[in-house]
Amino acid sequence: MRTNPTSARIDESKIDESKIDESKIDESKSDKGRVVVSWTGGKDGCLACYRAISEGFEVFHLLNFREIQRRGSHDISPDLVYAQSEALGIPLIHKDFVSYEQEFKTVVRNLMDSGEKIDGAVFGHIGTHEKLVERICGDLGLELIMPLWQRNPEQIINDLINSGFEVILLSVKADLLGKEWLGRKIDENFIHDLKNHNPSIDPCGENGEFHTFVTDGPLFKNKIKVIESEMVLRESYWFLDISKFEVEKK
Repeated sequence: MRTNPTSARIDESKIDESKIDESKIDESKSDKGRVVVSWTGGKDGCLACYRAISEGFEVFHLLNFREIQRRGSHDISPDLVYAQSEALGIPLIHKDFVSYEQEFKTVVRNLMDSGEKIDGAVFGHIGTHEKLVERICGDLGLELIMPLWQRNPEQIINDLINSGFEVILLSVKADLLGKEWLGRKIDENFIHDLKNHNPSIDPCGENGEFHTFVTDGPLFKNKIKVIESEMVLRESYWFLDISKFEVEKK
């Protein structure tokens, strides 16, 4: 089944923020279907996952992929994404890839072959990669769910903050943002400070200006705390390479 991403957007009028809690994961109950989430460890996939759960989808796996041939600008250590998985209580599958599309399809088909029922896939895309994910879901016969698709970037950031997510900048494009932005939290002053620094930068970093890591949120049972890190310049990006972290009980 091929689904237009616009029609698959979450109906936010039906979302009751006060009713979104851990029980929606723990009880594994859903009236919308079982879904996987494309997961990088950043804010967009995490918020999309949160929206999907709030709408009644059962998220039963996070899928994380890392390119073999080069380290991308939003590449995060598998240890960190596994820590997120444990904090959320949702199993994660991590795979290296040459072709993201082919690896995604392989992982989902393997899950199906093992007897898992999968009704859809959730992506955190805002304005790019529409054709890619349409093709993936069309070939797999899954519903395409894109809760953030074509939403206002500033509203996404405000929703992220108001929902209680804690997010830091993990990499920044060196010619747009200095290394002093690494580790910066996305807070109430973030959009204002970003505009003052460079008004051309998209508030969500949709053009690759920066990438993020979620350390806590409304569905997290535990909080991830960065203990040791190093700022590294690599392929025109400043990276916060995290060498030590702790998982704290909430």
